[in-house]
Amino acid sequence: MTSPTQITVSQLSRLVGLPDAPVLVDVCIDEDFADDPRLLPTAFRHPYQDIAALAPKLAGERVVVICQKGRKLSQGAAAVLRNCGIAAESLEGGVFGWRDAELPMVPASALPVRDPEGRTVWVTRHRPKIDRIACPWLIRRFVDRNAQFLFVEPSEVQTVAEKFNATPFDVEDVFWSHRGDQCTFDTMIREFALETEPMKHLATIIRGADTNRHDLAPESAGLMAASLGLSRMYRDDLAQLDAGMALYDAFYRWVRDASNEGHDWPAATTGA
Repeated sequence: MTSPTQITVSQLSRLVGLPDAPVLVDVCIDEDFADDPRLLPTAFRHPYQDIAALAPKLAGERVVVICQKGRKLSQGAAAVLRNCGIAAESLEGGVFGWRDAELPMVPASALPVRDPEGRTVWVTRHRPKIDRIACPWLIRRFVDRNAQFLFVEPSEVQTVAEKFNATPFDVEDVFWSHRGDQCTFDTMIREFALETEPMKHLATIIRGADTNRHDLAPESAGLMAASLGLSRMYRDDLAQLDAGMALYDAFYRWVRDASNEGHDWPAATTGA
């Protein structure tokens, strides 16, 4: 039976990618991490010996602590956090349990360098639409929940990237961009090893909307319409991003949980 201070792999897998997902803290020792240098989606590394120092930043958050096997390090670190007033659990089975369930893990080598606050920083063209909202959504929900996004004039993206140590995306001649007939979102789910069936379905919808190929998925036209509507509603790019996060949250839950569900009128009736 699972301890009341632990969460199972199955339970956590249903929370990852959602707006209210817990904060994931990886306390694996360096030797264990070197054996398999991948992270659970949105997890960040922190030494277990210094776990109490994280408490002020985790105030009000639900936290899951992860180690290689879900034993002494994660259970002890979670207990320390609970003593600091943090709602903390450890992951039953740890990294091994998640890996053995064949759930997605992000290669550490794919992650950009973090800023002094521990965040990845990204830069792209201003007035974002479709791909430039979808990619930040993916990053914040599955890679780095605290990622920062800079929206600037197209001609300044590369210079801003250099001056502010940011990673450019969805512009020409950079790593994180369109490749062939696929869009930047496709590139990101591939490089971050997030190609689950729901995510590939979502990528097809986004690609159809972003490249004006609505034949790829019937939902692509609706996504484009909603995206263009958002761009007219918000002058501020960050406000538009905040609103767009909810849009992609809804599309993700649909591809993950409801794509086989229909709706009709009048409602079906039973009886004579």
